[in-house]
Amino acid sequence: MSDALKFVKMHGLGNDYVVIDLFDAATKKAFGRIKDLKSFAVRVCDRHFFIGADGILLAMPAEGKLNDARMRIMNADGSEAEMCGNGIRCIAKFVLDRGYVGKKEFLVETGSGVKRIRESDGLFRVDMGLPKLLRSEIPMTGNGSSRAVNEPIQLKYRKLSITAVSMGNPHAVVFVNEAKIGLDEFDIEEMGKEVEYHPSFPKRTNVEFVDVLSGDEIELRVWERGVGETLACGTGSCASVVACVLNEKTGNKVKVHLKGGDLLVEWAKDGRVYMTGPASTVFTGAISIP
Repeated sequence: MSDALKFVKMHGLGNDYVVIDLFDAATKKAFGRIKDLKSFAVRVCDRHFFIGADGILLAMPAEGKLNDARMRIMNADGSEAEMCGNGIRCIAKFVLDRGYVGKKEFLVETGSGVKRIRESDGLFRVDMGLPKLLRSEIPMTGNGSSRAVNEPIQLKYRKLSITAVSMGNPHAVVFVNEAKIGLDEFDIEEMGKEVEYHPSFPKRTNVEFVDVLSGDEIELRVWERGVGETLACGTGSCASVVACVLNEKTGNKVKVHLKGGDLLVEWAKDGRVYMTGPASTVFTGAISIP
């Protein structure tokens, strides 16, 4: 398998990815033989017949001279995502472990802009940037200069109230406390899919179901656009904390409990959102490219 495509399986709190090293010349050459990246992503992410993952991460040299690395994200359905909070922590660990970056604080290019990352004791603090709240920025239908905060939307059999936030990708946050239904009682698959494809979101949306536990703690289940329910979502955690603050449910620094573990998210006084959490390497392997 000398011409095989090498990969590394990684995860951030169980949100798992196949990472492909396009810093490496041999891997880049093998990757160049892939004619249809969308079909390739669907095949590789299949959990029954191939490696299995929530998506594929492409790690590559930065295009900007002042930046240190670049990331692309392909979802399990073959669509491309602008940003991924768990994915960028995986990329950060990947480039540090392989010596592609030789400093603890560095810059990674993404589809939603350049992100600053700082590593300390195995945790990665990511400057996720300014949340976008206008409908035109998310994007969402309606008056582009307005916000959607605690706004009702009609599903097939019920109404839900959502708060829409973009963290470089779109999110619709639902507070289960207001629906008077426990987090485990929500049909995440049915309602997540309905909200993802709701006509209010022309580019579809990620969906977060939030149970507010206290002023500095929430529990979260995530329906990811193009993937389905995942064990964790970094951008979704950030969007949920922003939505909590907008709806006066928590303070601006919150511990987020996800199925795969915990993240610390802060919507700081400078207006930027900071996310801190781990990333892990699972195994390495190689894929034969026809």
